[in-house]
Amino acid sequence: MHVYMKKFTANKWRYSLIILIIIAAGYFFFSRGMDFGTTLTITPGYFREQVSVSGTVIAAQNVDLGFAASGRISSTNAKVGQRVSAGTILAQTENGDLIATLAQKRFALTEANADLASLMAGTRSEEIAVASASVSNAEAALADAIQNAYTVSDDVVHNKADSFFTNPRINPKLSFTTSNSVLRMTVEQDRTDIEPMLTKWGLLVSNSTNGSVVESAQQAQANLAQVTEFLADVNLAINQGLPDMTTTITTLSSYGTTIATARTSVRTAVTTLTTAIATLDSAQKNLSLKQAGSTSEDIIAQQAIVAAAQADVENAQAALVKTRVAAPFSGTVTRMDAKVGEIVSPSTSLISMQSDGIFEIETFVPEIAIARVSIGNPATTTLDAYGSSAVFPSVVVTVDPAETIKDGIPAYKTTLVFLSADSRIRSGMTANVVIETGILHNAIVIPVGAVGTKNGTQFVSVIDHGTVINRTVVTGPSPALGQIEILSGLSSGDVILLSPEL
Repeated sequence: MHVYMKKFTANKWRYSLIILIIIAAGYFFFSRGMDFGTTLTITPGYFREQVSVSGTVIAAQNVDLGFAASGRISSTNAKVGQRVSAGTILAQTENGDLIATLAQKRFALTEANADLASLMAGTRSEEIAVASASVSNAEAALADAIQNAYTVSDDVVHNKADSFFTNPRINPKLSFTTSNSVLRMTVEQDRTDIEPMLTKWGLLVSNSTNGSVVESAQQAQANLAQVTEFLADVNLAINQGLPDMTTTITTLSSYGTTIATARTSVRTAVTTLTTAIATLDSAQKNLSLKQAGSTSEDIIAQQAIVAAAQADVENAQAALVKTRVAAPFSGTVTRMDAKVGEIVSPSTSLISMQSDGIFEIETFVPEIAIARVSIGNPATTTLDAYGSSAVFPSVVVTVDPAETIKDGIPAYKTTLVFLSADSRIRSGMTANVVIETGILHNAIVIPVGAVGTKNGTQFVSVIDHGTVINRTVVTGPSPALGQIEILSGLSSGDVILLSPEL
């Protein structure tokens, strides 16, 4: 009995399975009637709404490239078919001067940033010590310059100019005759005035200290000016000198050489003293700045310098970029017409690239179906190159809002993207796309060919109790290629002819 029940239960499930298969296949259950031809039994169900279109595979990015400025091509760095990474320089024009300029601007920016960092960090005690030592060294150098100025002045007056005078230190008189008596008196008075100045200067130098070096330097400058004026007057007197029994032309000429040497020595002393004064002044100011530390005004001013240096770098970079064609993305070079030595202009495109990665499909959906297509709709795609057995999943990513006229009919450009990369996919291939736009619930859908039209009215041929009658129907939109929805006129269980009788 137990075995019998198991067999009965197994048979029961087998019969139930057969019934379920029959019901599931009811929608497209075809039978061959003896007199009516091929028929279809109507079974409402779920049907996918689809839009079928054809399109073309395109690269996600495909660009033509050219130079942004005129110039002579100096190098090309890629060939057709070569894969390059984003940023790779594909070609460039002569730009050595721009590279050097950029390097200079970057160095200036580095220095400006270093100065700003120093200001922001403040002055270290070591820096103050260094600055203080610089002041001490400058003071010592200035004291030496003052001593040198006195020594030179004493030498040019007592050892050189005095050779042109009689009794020069007490009652100086020129030892030669000049054609200008007024000039002669001026020179003799100059020599009289210089003697006490040199005496006082010598005492000042011997008693000078680093603390009084600035005042000593100012006095030294005044003294050098007096000596310089005296030597200029002596030189003028020599030039106007008259030869006589004791002074020949040759003697006057030697006087001129002597006084020229003296004037050169004084000018050198003046330069040395001036430089030493400036060096000390700079060292003292630097020390004061170090001791005071950075102020907000100093930092703001240095920040402005840094900003200006940064702008200079960016301008130099921009000028350099214009001489180069760089890959905007990773991909393959599809055209390289740039030749070394060729003169190019910004209006000419010489290089083309195609991006790596997932390809796109460009298609045009007719206006009668576009209302059902939305971004995100899934789709299945086949490529003519591989036949209908190779299916590539895809999805709608863009739908143009404006129409494009295709063969005189408005259509809307729709772009889909493949859901995964596939080495078989190539740009330019013909694609057949089926976009799923929705699902019809409990709907009656039959082949388009089963609907006939008579006197403007749509009908289907229904077998009713062994007789064929034409029944008027109301149709809806086509959910998929070759199908049509019946909104009214048919019911579940109706048997229709697939070829309506007219």
